[in-house]
Amino acid sequence: MALRAALRKNCALTGLFSQLSSSSRHGRVCASPVLVAQQRNSSTSQNIKLDFDQSTGVAVMHMQRPPVNALGLEFLTEICITVEKLEMDKSCRGLIITSSQPKVFSAGLDILEMYGKSPERCGEFWRAVQEMWLKLYSSNLVTIAAINGSSPAGGCLMAMTCDYRIMADNPRFSIGLNETQLGIVAPFWFKDTMVNTVGHRHTEMALELGLLYNPSEALKIGLVDQLVPEDQVLSTAEKTMAKWFAIPEHARQITKSMMRKATIDKLVSSREADIKNFVKFITKDSIQKSLRVYLEMLKKRKA
Repeated sequence: MALRAALRKNCALTGLFSQLSSSSRHGRVCASPVLVAQQRNSSTSQNIKLDFDQSTGVAVMHMQRPPVNALGLEFLTEICITVEKLEMDKSCRGLIITSSQPKVFSAGLDILEMYGKSPERCGEFWRAVQEMWLKLYSSNLVTIAAINGSSPAGGCLMAMTCDYRIMADNPRFSIGLNETQLGIVAPFWFKDTMVNTVGHRHTEMALELGLLYNPSEALKIGLVDQLVPEDQVLSTAEKTMAKWFAIPEHARQITKSMMRKATIDKLVSSREADIKNFVKFITKDSIQKSLRVYLEMLKKRKA
């Protein structure tokens, strides 16, 4: 309920969308410099910078929550609001998700949202994680992850919700669902998303061992679709949109829904049970101890 209330109340991005005209998604005529300027809009909220080029129908969401785009409750809510408003704008056809933080796409779920919090707060947080996944995985937009840094755990999940993944070819970057290394079990819908992406055996190995893959390894198993130099990730994503836009939109959307519906329905039908299971698990003394050890390790690294 808290997330739904936030979605109704939040208006940080409203100015951007209210400025957009109702121009067609398809053919464009030559425009004056003033009109072209009006067709390029940007908006910045606390954790997101959104660039929307109405002339192409492509929006770029730059995650910018320092230092590593950790997915906390407020950040997740902003992402949901952004995607929902883009979905409502008929001139928007595609969304690219990328990072403004150096060397990281997203470090995943914010550990501080799971450590030392009340069961009520943990439940609210988990509902927001579910909502983010549902919004992106079921989106009618063409979604491309422009992965310009490391993307473990929840960051990997976000990337896997997209239709296409382009990663920077830097061997120091990594991607994967590594929850077991923290003593946490990835829930069934994380698992199902990865199975849909790389297959059962790769997923089984990855989840049991908490594997993180470098870009070449990720490409080999199909976790990402393309590797490019770091400075070409975003431009390649923008060029790739044209391939997806060339497909009749209704056919693409129906096919996407057909491929993903069973996975989505599985979570939708058991959201409350999933939240209860998460809260029960994450508030166990043994799990809280594992999280504390991990946080202490991070503090030592920073020192």
